[in-house]
Amino acid sequence: MTALTKVVAALTPPPFINPEHYDGLEFRWKWFVFRPALFQKEAYLFLALFAYGLFFFWGRSTNMGKANRWLNAHLPVLQQQFSKPKRWTQDGYSDFFNFSTGRRNIASLHSIFTLRPRHDFLQFAFQEARTFIDLQYRPTDDLQLDFKLFPDAMAHDFVWAVVSKDELPTVKNERWDLTWTKTSENPGVSSKFSVMSEFADVTDGVLKAFPLAKLLEDPKIAPYFRSLSITDQPRERPLKPLTADDREKHVILTLRAPPASQVDATVDFVALIFPFIDSLSRVALRPETKTKLKKVREENDKEIKKESEKDKKEEEAEALEAKKAAKRRAEEDRISKLSAADQKKILERERKRSIRKSQMKVAK
Repeated sequence: MTALTKVVAALTPPPFINPEHYDGLEFRWKWFVFRPALFQKEAYLFLALFAYGLFFFWGRSTNMGKANRWLNAHLPVLQQQFSKPKRWTQDGYSDFFNFSTGRRNIASLHSIFTLRPRHDFLQFAFQEARTFIDLQYRPTDDLQLDFKLFPDAMAHDFVWAVVSKDELPTVKNERWDLTWTKTSENPGVSSKFSVMSEFADVTDGVLKAFPLAKLLEDPKIAPYFRSLSITDQPRERPLKPLTADDREKHVILTLRAPPASQVDATVDFVALIFPFIDSLSRVALRPETKTKLKKVREENDKEIKKESEKDKKEEEAEALEAKKAAKRRAEEDRISKLSAADQKKILERERKRSIRKSQMKVAK
C-alpha cells in the first residue's frame, strides 16, 4: 500500500451502517426517512459552524460600527481643516483607512484603524490566550493619524515624541526613527508620559512653540493617548541613503480607539493637533543644536551607505560565484556527452595544466 493510499484510507469516513432495530425519534414523508439520533456528530458540527458564523457577523458589524462612529464624530473637524476629506475605505474586516488632502502645511492625512480581528474566532482567541503567556502583550484597537507635512512645515529636522509610559516597552521596537532619541521625563509634562528627544533643546523648542503639555493634561484623552511623534526619518531603517526627494516629514498621532460611548473624547484633541503642526515652523533651536542634528544625520547616512555598498559587493560576489558554478556545470555536462577517449584527453590536459600551475607557484 503506497503512502498516498494510506492517507486516502485514513481520511475516508467509515461506511454508514443502518441499524436493523431503531426505536428513537423518526420523521417519515413518503420515501424520505430522517432519524435524528443517527446524526449527533453532524448536529454538533452544524452548531459549531452556526456559532462561528454568528461570531463572524458580530465581529464584522462591531468593527465597521466602531470605525464609522469615530469618523462621523470627527468628520466636522476634517471637513473644517481639509478641502478633500473622504469616507473610509476598507481592507478586510479589521482594517479601515481614510485619506484627506488640501490644507496648509499638511500634504495629506492618513487615518488608519487597525482593529482586533473580531470577525475571526481563531485569531481573536489566539490574542486572548497570548495575554496569559506574554504579560506585556495587550491587543488593542489601534488608531493612527499620520500627517505627512510639506517640506517647509518644520523649521528644523529632528525626531521627537511624547509617549504614554505603557507604550515604552514596545515603541522602539516598532519605530526605527525613535531609536535616535533618548527617553526621559520632563518637569513640564505629566508624569504619565515620557519624552523621547534627540536633544533637550529640541524638547524645549517644541513645548515653547505650543502648549502641548497642557493639552495632554485633559483627562478625556488620557485613557486613549498612546504617542505623538514628530519625525524627519522613515519608521523603518532604509536599505540605502535617502535622497532629498525621498525624505518626508511626519507628525504621527497614535490612539486607542475609544468605545462607542466615548467616541467624542478625542475630538478636541484631534482638532488641536492642527495648530500644533502649524507651530512647528516656529520651533527655535540654538545654533549648536542645529549643528549636532545635521552631524547626526550625516553620520547616519554614511553608515547606511557603507552597509549598502557592503551588501552590494556581497551580492555581486555571490552572483559571480553562481555564474562560475553554472559555467562549470555546463562544461561538465558537455564533457559527459563526449566519448570515453575524448574525455580521457580532456582529463589528461587538465592534469598537465594543474602540474604547470603548481610548478609556477614553486618557482615563485
